[in-house]
Amino acid sequence: MAPHIGTRLLADTEPPVRRVKVLHNMQPTYSLEAGIDGEIFPALANYAAFQRAGDRDFGTFTLTISNYNDSALNARVSVQVPGWSDLELQNVSIGSGEVRKLLFAPVFWPRLYTNHEIAAATGILKVTDSGNQPLYQQTIPVRLRSVDDMYWGPKFGYAAFIASWVTPHDPRVEAVLQKAKEFMPGRRLPGYEEWKSPAEQAVSTREQAKSIYRALHETGVSYVKSSLTFGRNTSVSERVRLPGESLQQRSANCIDSVVMYASVFENLGMDPMVILVPGHAYVGVQESEDSNSYLYIETAITGRAPFETAVKAASNGLAKIAPKDVIRIPIADARSAGIYPMPLPGQDFRHFPVSEGSTETAGR
Repeated sequence: MAPHIGTRLLADTEPPVRRVKVLHNMQPTYSLEAGIDGEIFPALANYAAFQRAGDRDFGTFTLTISNYNDSALNARVSVQVPGWSDLELQNVSIGSGEVRKLLFAPVFWPRLYTNHEIAAATGILKVTDSGNQPLYQQTIPVRLRSVDDMYWGPKFGYAAFIASWVTPHDPRVEAVLQKAKEFMPGRRLPGYEEWKSPAEQAVSTREQAKSIYRALHETGVSYVKSSLTFGRNTSVSERVRLPGESLQQRSANCIDSVVMYASVFENLGMDPMVILVPGHAYVGVQESEDSNSYLYIETAITGRAPFETAVKAASNGLAKIAPKDVIRIPIADARSAGIYPMPLPGQDFRHFPVSEGSTETAGR
């Protein structure tokens, strides 16, 4: 399932180029808008930053330039959130009478991905000519949503972005696997093994899932609902803990635990799936390579019920839901669509303060 890009993102609302009436001596006008209703969701910003400017479906910032002048506009345009992001620079050429939408997605610093509360910031637009002489400057207020905030969108149109929360390389996810292998024959978690038949792979997948379930049971993770979030569009967004946070706090609601299990399975090279149903979520894992058969788990009862009960509860629960009300998000498909794990703390040291005694300036 590729990400559905809905009409709430400003870049989708109009064609990339329109026309306006040319007015003598009238200067170009600029209008900068941020995110969704002025709010930037880290998962969406991370996705957009991976795309080249010309390939973007949407931008973290959308700039509309209307060139009323009777001459073409050739300019260098930059957008940045000081203290939070790199500067993105684009060279533009806009003909007389043209209206152009430009999509910007500056790379955000690790600070954004360690921020767990809504924060106020400022977006800065600068326009200069080819000689770097200033033509225009604008600032706009922006709200930076918590790294935990998932934007589902109307009718769950952005559900595929839940794959951003599947973080297989988190050290705490690795620690779960270290514990889980102790419950496997031969102390091995092999993922899929090509030399096995599909039936044998399915048996192995179930054994590995059971060992992972037991390992998570022994970590003490159990259900705690904590989905409250702040800002606009709270009816179509919620807090989702990253797996490392759930494991550290030993607390997870249904969707928290689903992305936690999906992270463990993806780490093993297996193919997990997030399944959304009205008011709830399950995790699935493909039983064998190139198979349409999945093992489903009710992750919300981890720590409170045996593995077999969790499997039966998931199968029974899904059987009661009409197919039209089930949203399935294969993580492999989301990765193919460019939705990658959100950066983890410590993965990028470019913008962390330098150590004492360094000759560099720690201005970030």
